[in-house]
Amino acid sequence: MKRRCSSVQRIAFSLVGVLGMIGLWAVAHAAKPELQGKFELLKDEPSTHTPGKVKLVEFADFYCPHCHRFDGEGLPILEKEFGSKLDVTMVGYPVIPGKLPTAFDMYEQAKMMGKGNEMKRVLFRTIHKDKVGILDRTIREALIREVGLDPKAFEAGLESAKPAKVFEDGRKWGDRIKIQQTPTVLLDGNIKVDQIDPENLKVIIQSILAGDGKRP
Repeated sequence: MKRRCSSVQRIAFSLVGVLGMIGLWAVAHAAKPELQGKFELLKDEPSTHTPGKVKLVEFADFYCPHCHRFDGEGLPILEKEFGSKLDVTMVGYPVIPGKLPTAFDMYEQAKMMGKGNEMKRVLFRTIHKDKVGILDRTIREALIREVGLDPKAFEAGLESAKPAKVFEDGRKWGDRIKIQQTPTVLLDGNIKVDQIDPENLKVIIQSILAGDGKRP
């Protein structure tokens, strides 16, 4: 009888242990943030997320009309919605053939000088609204002055080849994560979004931020 009770106790303790493990798994599973929206999670890329902020990288071609539209219409909606919780930058990724990389180098140089967003806006406007196809030195000088930078220092920066190196590194990054079209958005380093309509992006970003409160 004692032997039987001992056996029952062992079974009971085992069940308690199993149930305890299941309970811990359920809590951990419930605490795991669930992303919403349409996206692709890149398993080989590390997350760059920091609590309370989402990093949005826009892979774009200055000569792509869809990129121009997203930059002028889509991004402002997201920036208004999330404010300082959204950290936006652009990576040049050329898809339109037969174009010189001048615009991309200008953007990278302006970014190094603290005027990346301003230069991005004037480049999109110049190429798509003003219909300027070749950014020669005269046009460059006008744009450089428009964003409030010194043309001489800017041109010296371009000649250093540093902007070209940053642009090439960005292009390789896009190749690595298999960018198929522009614009494509990368959120927090490993959440790739091809469907870049603002509503889909808002759903994804909101779910990322909501998940911060659920992380153990």
